[in-house]
Amino acid sequence: MVKNLTFQIQSDKRPTFHDVTEEVAEQIQESGIKNGMVLVFSQHTTCSVMIQEQSDDVDYYGTQFILQDLVNVLNKIVPTCTSQGQYMHPGPKHIEIAQRERAEEAFWSLNTDAHLRSIIMGRSETIPLVDGKLVLGEFGRIYFADFDQVRARQRTVNVQIVGE
Repeated sequence: MVKNLTFQIQSDKRPTFHDVTEEVAEQIQESGIKNGMVLVFSQHTTCSVMIQEQSDDVDYYGTQFILQDLVNVLNKIVPTCTSQGQYMHPGPKHIEIAQRERAEEAFWSLNTDAHLRSIIMGRSETIPLVDGKLVLGEFGRIYFADFDQVRARQRTVNVQIVGE
């Protein structure tokens, strides 16, 4: 049996991380599938899905220390896009098409860093499902990350459950 499900989350205008473990577990329970595989996927090209332990400490924005450490490391590899021309993308043609066809503001395209971070981190995780429970280990949690820092948006989390 295969079940395809989605739910929404709201990002902020900075790298945001949403612990979606409970939402995914609810989707599994509603599906009735007990054994198989669960794919958690982002269709958004500036977002990632990852498994990480929960960090009990948070910064002033509420970001867990381990996840802020990840942002800090990624920022060294892929610096945050702060000005036009810092990266080759977006070019003038991309900006023109985005404005004309999607009514986007030009500065919304200054998110190349988010696209590159998403590529590095990956956009999905596949987790075994045994006896109706996700096999995440003692501390594992599923996080949906949005690396885009130019605007807050509603995002879709895709969940596919395959099994019996």
